[in-house]
Amino acid sequence: MSDLQISAETFHNQPCLRLRHSSGDSVLVALHGAHVLSWTSGGVERLYLSPRSVFDGKTAIRGGVPVCFPQFNMRGPLPKHGFARNTAWTPVMQTVDALELELHSDADTQTIWPHAFRATLRVDLAPGVVEFGFSLQNLGSTPLDFALALHTYLNVQDLAGLRLQGLAAQPYWDDVAKTNRLEPGVVSFDGEVDRVYQTPAEPLVLVDGTQQLRIAQSENLADTVVWNPGAAKCATMADMPADGYLHMVCVEAAEVNTPVQLEPGAEWTGWQRLSLD
Repeated sequence: MSDLQISAETFHNQPCLRLRHSSGDSVLVALHGAHVLSWTSGGVERLYLSPRSVFDGKTAIRGGVPVCFPQFNMRGPLPKHGFARNTAWTPVMQTVDALELELHSDADTQTIWPHAFRATLRVDLAPGVVEFGFSLQNLGSTPLDFALALHTYLNVQDLAGLRLQGLAAQPYWDDVAKTNRLEPGVVSFDGEVDRVYQTPAEPLVLVDGTQQLRIAQSENLADTVVWNPGAAKCATMADMPADGYLHMVCVEAAEVNTPVQLEPGAEWTGWQRLSLD
């Protein structure tokens, strides 16, 4: 008998699937955007979801784990962060060993991004561990390029004391200062932070009081985005409460500086794994 169960439910009137482990840990995923809304482990919510998020089946949801594909931010001609996070995905029916949803190219996607593809988001769950895997298959007759970010919002208790370890000596682009820099040590969060780091070989560790979260990602996701809007920017965001920045930080597994090139018929998979120490 499997330790996992999948059930359908609604959240703010949006259709969702819940993956539940016999330990009590669970993940909630909306069909809209294949958007991971919640990861609870040990009875504690580990992801941040803004209480001002819009749930209309059209608008990108603020928080959780948005799938930014096939474009990151405004780095290209598509809408911000591409279209995957604003599109309905389809559940994959299979034996319960993970939760999977698919997105297929159609007339709407090809209007703005002229490629035939199948994307899959897979969620694996174990006690104290969750993994998000993104796969893309090029179903067309020509190569395609894409960017990806698993835009993970982590729930934090003490932003002032928060420390992100493992990025020392890594180069990064500072989008606030608009310059390239080298990380001198441990990352702290005092004011707006918006950076794209070269991913180190070893996992990162987010230290939040007595809690530690280990953050790993596949080698083919060569970038790590670290973001917190800070007080001033957060106050201007309609889908965030003014103090929302105090309760979250984004640590994103990404491939945004050098887009992935995928040949016809080829398939690519990348992942991010979160584990409690």
